[in-house]
Amino acid sequence: MTRLLLASRNAKKLDELRRIVAAEGLDGIEVLGLDDVPRFPEAPETEATFEGNALLKARDACAATGLASVADDSGLAVDALNGMPGVLSARWSGKHGDDVANLDLLLGQLSDVPDERRGAAFVSALALVLPDGTETAVRGEWRGEIVRAPRGTNGFGYDPIFRPEGSDVTSAELSPREKDASSHRGRAIKALLPHLRDLA
Repeated sequence: MTRLLLASRNAKKLDELRRIVAAEGLDGIEVLGLDDVPRFPEAPETEATFEGNALLKARDACAATGLASVADDSGLAVDALNGMPGVLSARWSGKHGDDVANLDLLLGQLSDVPDERRGAAFVSALALVLPDGTETAVRGEWRGEIVRAPRGTNGFGYDPIFRPEGSDVTSAELSPREKDASSHRGRAIKALLPHLRDLA
């Protein structure tokens, strides 16, 4: 059994990766999170791109644990805000991980933006770093638009205000399985699957 470390303490991201790995039949991979390994110093996310930050986190995790490590950096790119909040998505309101404050600030910034200009994309970059030094980075994007008020209780982050293209519901109103099938992280994981199969 190959142990794969997801360099995250986000239980929902961990569940998502485990679900997709299981659904793809990768029985030879056990997915661990940062809470499953001894603590190590984690470098701040200082890169200007999702790929750069994902590689930073995966390199740190692999160097500290000796395990094949995958890291995700993801966020919301809003067209009317020139692609922001982007890599700053988790701390858009000034405090890391305050979903409600982030949502409120973003909705406030878009309050005067007409419906036809509320396009956005969820972006996920996944980096895989192996103990032999091999590095792979992939990207998944999920286009949609920002609705005017939060809807739904599934998911996390900006899910309640993001309506995917071709959908009548927000991503927070989708079931986990529906979201996995089309989400930015689901698409990035699928792009990474050939490399994960090599590990398995």
